[in-house]
Amino acid sequence: MHELNRRGFLSSLTTAAVAASSPMLWSLPSAVSAPSPKSAAETAVKSFYDTLTEPQKKTICFEWDYKHPERGLLRTHVSNFWHVTKPTLASNYYTKDQQAILFDIFKGMFNPDWHEKFLKQLKDDQGDKPWGTGLSCAIFGQPGTDKFQFVMTGRHMTVRADGNSNARVALGGPIFHGHAASGFNEKVHHPGNIFWNQAEVANKAYTILSGKQQKLALVERRPKDEFTVPFQGDEGKLSGIPCSELSKDQKEAVQKVLTSLIEPYRKEDREKVMECLQKQGGLDKCWLAFYKDGDIGSDGEWDNWRLEGPSFVWYFRGHPHVHIWINVADDPKIPLNAQNF
Repeated sequence: MHELNRRGFLSSLTTAAVAASSPMLWSLPSAVSAPSPKSAAETAVKSFYDTLTEPQKKTICFEWDYKHPERGLLRTHVSNFWHVTKPTLASNYYTKDQQAILFDIFKGMFNPDWHEKFLKQLKDDQGDKPWGTGLSCAIFGQPGTDKFQFVMTGRHMTVRADGNSNARVALGGPIFHGHAASGFNEKVHHPGNIFWNQAEVANKAYTILSGKQQKLALVERRPKDEFTVPFQGDEGKLSGIPCSELSKDQKEAVQKVLTSLIEPYRKEDREKVMECLQKQGGLDKCWLAFYKDGDIGSDGEWDNWRLEGPSFVWYFRGHPHVHIWINVADDPKIPLNAQNF
């Protein structure tokens, strides 16, 4: 049912042209089109919602500010392996038509060039099972209005489609990706990992730093609070090297890093990340850190690194396999409930 060339719901919509273009990291993008309730994924969410029976709504639909007794504000929760609701997307709890729309929502949140990669990640992390076997979903608020969010979760994935309900947040709020391509303890160079190219680009940026700069950028220990990526704000004690001190060619290298980081997402989300980053001062307000511990193979190819600004956190943890924690907004002071993970 879920082959990528099938004529599904999204093919009846305007297929987003989301070829990744290089973002301008030190200046505001010329145009920003944040996801709207009429974006492809959000349109599919509304169609999915309209098919739900009352028992299904009672199970997977929540008020916008619903607070879970253990997880707090459920809409903003994120973890490396969790299910926001019990039914899995591949189970007979959903009809075949509903499963097809859910697959279209999934595709609509990402750059089409990354569809096959994400399917590989799900297959590797869930085993040879039908798509959606290890995923669950929930809807917060009322699809079709200016305040709703669709959340899809499972092992190594928490992603959102919210129609820009919170206009000051990118990607719908904190999200998570992971991949264990060659077992729990991945080998040197992470063969087959769909995200490892991002680390290769980051390591290239490290290699063109001077010896003194590399000493600043290389941090002894990884953060202990990897399950939370709260914002440090303007007064935060960020680690590594400040991007403002980099030379032109080094800044261009960091630009390539961020281009690779946002590449997996749809055009609207890439632009929203850039808008939020620019409002907090752009890359000149960010720091780049590489972590010495967790160096698989002790080869100096840093598996763990982090790009961080006042309200921008992109933490790539590659040991023992890849985990990526992401949280982006336009102001660290707005109440994102980012600490309520």
